[in-house]
Amino acid sequence: MKKSIRFLVFITGSVLLFFLFQYQFSIYNTWDSWSLPLSGKVIIVDPGHGYPDPGAGPEGAFEKDIAFNISLLLRDYLQEAGALVILTREDDFDLADKGLKGYSKRKTQDLLRRVELINKTDGDLLVSVHLNSLPSPKWSGAQTFFYPRFEENKQLAKLIQKEMEINLENTVRHAKAINHVYVLKEAEMPSVLIEAGFLSHPGEREQLKTKAYQDKIAASIYQGILRLYTETPKGKEPSTE
Repeated sequence: MKKSIRFLVFITGSVLLFFLFQYQFSIYNTWDSWSLPLSGKVIIVDPGHGYPDPGAGPEGAFEKDIAFNISLLLRDYLQEAGALVILTREDDFDLADKGLKGYSKRKTQDLLRRVELINKTDGDLLVSVHLNSLPSPKWSGAQTFFYPRFEENKQLAKLIQKEMEINLENTVRHAKAINHVYVLKEAEMPSVLIEAGFLSHPGEREQLKTKAYQDKIAASIYQGILRLYTETPKGKEPSTE
């Protein structure tokens, strides 16, 4: 009789222990999903240009430097949310051969290698960071662009545009489809291009040079990406209200 009772207690304890472990694993998995919403995502961040190509802007406000700073801040946000982030460049250089002469040749090789790097990562998303400039100093405002290949492209561009509108408080621009940007056309994954502002506008240029403003842009991009993966049901337009 005593042996039967001991056996019954042993079996009951084993079953309870099993369910306890299952419950704990469930809690931990739920916590990881909640605290790391981008876990498992591979996101490529592409800072435009790089020495010897400065991009737009005057000395002290080169596009290559500001785009790189924003990209690093964005990388940190994404990594904290659990994403694996790959930068197309990790310092002040383009991707062309060091000894290659001629701006056109370097630019062509740089773009080809960026696309090669982007596509071989088998990533989930590409974010290309640039800055704008025009001959007239009157234009200003950050804007997102997308190539209408994947449905997510438009969704993400609209979400990031809305976040920049809220956080920067100085742009009334809208997400726009474009067909001539090589990197976006050739990317084999959802992608978006960020033009973070106009370096030809004196006031906006001064803002873009500051870390605080660069962080606002990076945070806006991050929040847009987060909303894409946590709010938008597949096949539906995101809410931008």
